[in-house]
Amino acid sequence: MKKVLHIVGARPNFMKAAPIHKAIAERGQLAQVLVHTGQHYDVKMSDVFFTDLGMAPPDVYLGIGSGSHAEQTARTMIELEKVFLREKPDLVSVVGDVNSTLAGALVASKMGIRISHVEAGLRSFDPTMPEEINRIVTDRVANLLLTPSQDGDANLLKEGVDPSRIHFVGNVMIDSLLASKARAEKLSTLADLGLTPKGYAVCTLHRASNVDDPKVLSGLLSALSHVSHRVPVIFPVHPRTRKMLADHGLSGMLERSPGLRLVEPMGYLEFLALTSQARLILTDSGGLQEESTALSVPCLTLRENTERPITVEQGTNLIVGTDPVRISEEADRALDGNGKKGRVPELWDGRTAQRVAELYERVLSIGSGELRATA
Repeated sequence: MKKVLHIVGARPNFMKAAPIHKAIAERGQLAQVLVHTGQHYDVKMSDVFFTDLGMAPPDVYLGIGSGSHAEQTARTMIELEKVFLREKPDLVSVVGDVNSTLAGALVASKMGIRISHVEAGLRSFDPTMPEEINRIVTDRVANLLLTPSQDGDANLLKEGVDPSRIHFVGNVMIDSLLASKARAEKLSTLADLGLTPKGYAVCTLHRASNVDDPKVLSGLLSALSHVSHRVPVIFPVHPRTRKMLADHGLSGMLERSPGLRLVEPMGYLEFLALTSQARLILTDSGGLQEESTALSVPCLTLRENTERPITVEQGTNLIVGTDPVRISEEADRALDGNGKKGRVPELWDGRTAQRVAELYERVLSIGSGELRATA
């Protein structure tokens, strides 16, 4: 039986890998190995996702932990090489754009193992973003490029990629969302926080460009404070963001804004319960831009660009940058019921994982390794 090795390492990976792992298991045609690099090692940032998404525990846990981009990527590469030598996978499946994604693709490429990149072709065209470098390099070395939206196909073709490597399969993260939404909304999350559906906003911040610069971060807090005078703003705080708030001495701003409520990071189901019933989402997360579009919740992206332009072109997302005045104005507009309306993009239908599983079976049945485009 041919073997697929999946690599996950950080919170955004789990929602993408879980449906694919499950679909392959249900079809029973391929063996699987699930490797968790441990890039995110906090229980709320990692372990709880396995439970929430119904994933079996990883077959291999590397425990890489934190460090600079170079340190983290290098340690992951060293450990993955050992795993690949032992497991001898026929295909390495990497998802998203984190350091574990890049490390897995580079090691597999050097070892002559076929690579599939799930969520290929996304581009912010901002070379200062570490994730952009990870995306570009992973796409260069991967044999199979599985795109979530057709702008991904267009980006890859412009870069000169052979069309036979590109497969438009849809957005697998939406598989997890649709499969989990009803279960999430049965939780007592809102009641526990004293919230009512559509009576609050949700915020997430974690990108270095937003949280490392005290001027930018204080401006964002100012805008969030403005929003919190109209509705409660629930802010699950990424560990990095919490550290920067303390380091920059911004606790006073939080104390003056009682409606801006910092809470601990949440598991997948808890957070989905929160976002699915929110009136407004403010974020610098790429994944949350997609989820808000799938949930038809207005989203303000606190960045100057996005690698997910389809959420702006077709969905509920609006890029507002980091100017507190602009953020406040657009937030007021959304809270007044004039937020961006949108539609769900093509193939964000909850069946992407099945298409991926079928593709892997077809590819691995070709003994020569020749990869053909699918209809």
